[in-house]
Amino acid sequence: MSEITNKLIVVVLDGLRYDAARKYLGYMEHLVEQGVVSCYRVQSELPSLSRPLYEVLLTGTPVVRNGITANHINRPSKEQSVFHLAVAANLRTAAAAYHWVSELYSSSPFNPITDRHQHNVLRPIQHGSFYFEDQYPDSHVFADAEYLRGAFDPHFLYVHSMNIDDAGHRYGGESKEYELAVRQADGLLATMLPIWMNEGYKILVTADHGMNANGFHGGVSPAERHVPLYTFGETVLSPEKEVQALPQLRLAPLMCHCLGLMPAAAMSTEGLPPLVPAAVSREAEEVV
Repeated sequence: MSEITNKLIVVVLDGLRYDAARKYLGYMEHLVEQGVVSCYRVQSELPSLSRPLYEVLLTGTPVVRNGITANHINRPSKEQSVFHLAVAANLRTAAAAYHWVSELYSSSPFNPITDRHQHNVLRPIQHGSFYFEDQYPDSHVFADAEYLRGAFDPHFLYVHSMNIDDAGHRYGGESKEYELAVRQADGLLATMLPIWMNEGYKILVTADHGMNANGFHGGVSPAERHVPLYTFGETVLSPEKEVQALPQLRLAPLMCHCLGLMPAAAMSTEGLPPLVPAAVSREAEEVV
């Protein structure tokens, strides 16, 4: 049986603005300097709110199509997410994430008593550890993710932390508290990325939206919309980098590309190289 190399971990640092990432993520910027990862500037979709952008990140569809128009729209997604596509291709999926991700791709409404830990191979997120308080420590989120990785060996692992966003709302996106939350996330990445790289994962680190100085997001300012995308693995994007912000709609098909999956019909493949996914699916079938 051949080794599966199309394995992907996506880290979403909720509320991380692009300029803060480039100033305070010292470990990630070290990897950029060493040529190990690339960093791109991404412009989020509108509105620059969390639940709509979780849907954007994982389905590659704009709000006008998917209908998740605001944070209070609480219903399961009606689109084909990366989770759906991975399970259809016999790949294993897992997520350590905020409970809104569970409500989009597992069940809604979220019950904190029964839905905290989920294991159901028939669902798009087959193995999940979901938290429901914004101050739930990022260190615990990454520990939850590593438990899921070690226990279930997912091909697609989604890791979503909330402390940067929480600090931004409490103190503002240019506060020392916000800066500290970003720096602490960098320390967690410095702990986990070497392990994940050694295990053969491709890795994407990004954010849903940014944060303005007053502690808000949802609007059109660069502080609210511009977020980073760090990529580790093969070169998978055209070299726009600082010249022009990449559209956030490109991230879901990028995840599919990293997993060897054909994107859903609603996802754009602009900027991605040709894909031949058959070998990945065959290898996955051997181990399921």
